[in-house]
Amino acid sequence: MRLMQNSGIEWIGEIPKEWTINSISQLFSQVKNKNTDLQETNLLSLSYGKIKRKNIETTDGLLPESFDGYNIVESNDIVLRLTDLQNDHKSLRVGLVTERGIITSAYLTIRNHSESIAKYLYFYLHAFDISKGFYGMGAGVRQGLNWDGIKWLKILSPSIPEQQAIADFLVTQCAHIDSVIEKTRAAIEEYKRLKQSVITQAVTKGIRPNREMKDSGIEWIGEIPTEWRLSKIKVGVTKVGSGKTPSGGADVYSDEGVLFLRSQNIYDTGLILDPPTYIPSEIHEEMKNTRVLPNDVLLNITGGSIGRCCIFLSEFAEANVNQHVSIIRVIKDIFIPEFMHLYWVSYLGKMSIQLYQTGGNREGMTAEAIKNSPIPIPSIPEQSEIVAYLNEKTAAIDSLIQKKEQLISELEAYKKSLIYEYVTGKKEVK
Repeated sequence: MRLMQNSGIEWIGEIPKEWTINSISQLFSQVKNKNTDLQETNLLSLSYGKIKRKNIETTDGLLPESFDGYNIVESNDIVLRLTDLQNDHKSLRVGLVTERGIITSAYLTIRNHSESIAKYLYFYLHAFDISKGFYGMGAGVRQGLNWDGIKWLKILSPSIPEQQAIADFLVTQCAHIDSVIEKTRAAIEEYKRLKQSVITQAVTKGIRPNREMKDSGIEWIGEIPTEWRLSKIKVGVTKVGSGKTPSGGADVYSDEGVLFLRSQNIYDTGLILDPPTYIPSEIHEEMKNTRVLPNDVLLNITGGSIGRCCIFLSEFAEANVNQHVSIIRVIKDIFIPEFMHLYWVSYLGKMSIQLYQTGGNREGMTAEAIKNSPIPIPSIPEQSEIVAYLNEKTAAIDSLIQKKEQLISELEAYKKSLIYEYVTGKKEVK
């Protein structure tokens, strides 16, 4: 067993006695190599802790007019995104460059000028990052860091052979863990596709066997049972309409009052209130035309979450919504809320959104588009049968998805622990 000593560094604790401690400025220099006259066109970005190529010819409007101010970086440089430390506590902020290219000078790029192994140094700084070490170090309103703010940061220095051994070990182990995580995520996507397929089959064909079918006349719906009718959503609703931003905007949000829902609260599996937002009762009264009642179906109608849908459950007396959420209130003799919810979760609902959304980038669903979306309509008793059947089937699939997601969480935690234990000397590569 190796001898240990106190490092004097709070997040590390004890380290092997033979290891030394350096500062970033002793091992690195700051890279300031401007891309004058577009010397380099290989555009790189830092995303989820990885340095990736980005298309410099893209027209999506997210890139600057000129890349002259970008930094030219080389393989084994380390890029740190040390902006907005006040608000964003989730991002991975350290990336290792693997090829020559350019990256925004808003990020801090540092280059190893010592004999130390670049990949070991990267793993060490990555361990500091995932330990949330950068948070609280920043200055200014949005808490940012520059070279002067991190150059005194301590870095552990094992012998060069041990650095190489740690780096090689972690590269191999992390690649294996990442591969398992990637396959697990692919399996989750397969389960999600299976779930949507099961729902779509049930809401278009029903669950009763050996029945006569007829052509719906709509390509993406196909055949439906003969006794079903095909109509538009408007025949079975008393209300389709979105909410609005309350008078006073976010300044009137509070910790009590009437529940106020936004698109980030609406998921296919139900409401996620983390934490809940409320508006005062008097403002809720002013917004009486946009109030939500128990069993209303809520549909996100704009942005990246368009199509997410849930039912406002009866555990809440009422609520209100903003303009990004539509309220669909069904006629109980024509639809049950659960069946309407399943329609939007199914492939049919996704097709309606794809075909009928409007806007410059086809980015929103209007009330008229929702009302005119085609929907197969079984009898109320058969809708109840379908809902009960799908509750059982989707619960089983959701359970499998949950187990896979738990595996990913465990693997990610194990990976973080593995990196931390080896770059701080708690464990030794044999």
